Amino acid sequence: MPSRNATIAVSAPGKVLLAGGYLVLDRQHTGFVFGLSARINVIAAEIHTTPGVQLTEIVVDSPQFLEAQWRYGYRLAEAGGGIKITQLQVGSRINPNPFVETTLSYALTYIDRVADKRPSHSMTAARLIILADNDYYSHSGSADTGRGRFAKFPVALGDAKKTGLGSSAALVTSLTAALLIHYLPQDLFDIESDKGKRALHNLAQTAHCAAQGKVGSGFDVAAAVFGSCRYKRFSPQTLSKIPEPGMPGFTDALVQLIDEESAWDVEVAKDEVKMPAGVALRMCDVDCGSKTVSMVKKVLAWRAQDPEGSKQLWDDLQRRNEDLIATLKQGDVDQLPAKLTAVRELVKKMGTSSDVPIEPDSQTELLDAVSAVEGVFGGVVPGAGGFDALAVLMKDDAETEQRVERFLAEWAKAKGTKVKLLAVKGEMEGARAESLDVYSGWI
Repeated sequence: MPSRNATIAVSAPGKVLLAGGYLVLDRQHTGFVFGLSARINVIAAEIHTTPGVQLTEIVVDSPQFLEAQWRYGYRLAEAGGGIKITQLQVGSRINPNPFVETTLSYALTYIDRVADKRPSHSMTAARLIILADNDYYSHSGSADTGRGRFAKFPVALGDAKKTGLGSSAALVTSLTAALLIHYLPQDLFDIESDKGKRALHNLAQTAHCAAQGKVGSGFDVAAAVFGSCRYKRFSPQTLSKIPEPGMPGFTDALVQLIDEESAWDVEVAKDEVKMPAGVALRMCDVDCGSKTVSMVKKVLAWRAQDPEGSKQLWDDLQRRNEDLIATLKQGDVDQLPAKLTAVRELVKKMGTSSDVPIEPDSQTELLDAVSAVEGVFGGVVPGAGGFDALAVLMKDDAETEQRVERFLAEWAKAKGTKVKLLAVKGEMEGARAESLDVYSGWI
């Protein structure tokens, strides 16, 4: 591998689980997830040093936020323990970022082993810059949005309010892809190839689950890698044999898992989802957000208590979800309002049965009202539900957009709440390499 690594940029999309919230946790069911035009972008560049000086350091910057720099040392652990990451102090503090730290450990371990195929392999110090499109965060007028896609926020990253578009999965995916492209030649990793996308998916899923301390369903990472798709989750035991980073055997176990296609029973079907011409998937930010983990626990507890009733409801909901997606694929827009209402009816019933606010009354009221606006087909509270951004299907034209924006402004004023149409739209493409020109002024 050449000792000088190119400056590269990569991005991965956010997601919206339009249909299949909760069902996607179970391999008997599927989720229908759409990628979003809001992306997490990562630029990777070599840190240049004076001759004879060798750094083993990775610097990660998130320049849109205050005090958002993380520095890490890295070294090869003994007994096949992989690349061990140690966070270094910045100023007088250490500010943990488990998603970045875990991703570095997993990705660099994999890269170190794969790059052994090159006698000139060396892992040089690098700087990574993370830039998030504005719609990932609810921001007031205090944010400096004059810089186009990437606003400057007057808060630390941990204090920024998220809109629920899947920022952690998009971050882990784009960070993993950036490291792979930066350190590996194209014949060892090509983000455009099917093999490259599979390796990126498996590595990002593994790192993301480790970072969040649990094995999630993984639909958010799948959308970040592949874009819009029908998704059937992998078996949770897929990740059960991986030791902790730094422990003996971590490298072998990780590389075998990433490269062994038969280890993954995940199903991703890109050709099963489609947005008809003239229809846009848009998001309405309601500026409060939900605690997804506690909601999921309560729904699963209800399933355990009422296995027969919950199975019937989930099977019925699966059929209605498939009807909705088939209607979109066929472009039969006149049927969309009825199909969306049918899905919402059972989602509301699931929430009532499990005593979980999957579609809270305030969201029901807003969805019913916005669905009556001319040019709007309807919408859902996507994913796990609650008070995150709403997903709305509407005509993709300026007149409909203006009507919806006017309606939401009046609604917010009348209700004394914050709600607005985000600029983000559904899109089909997943992770991709980007031109450095996009990031002028940030590099």
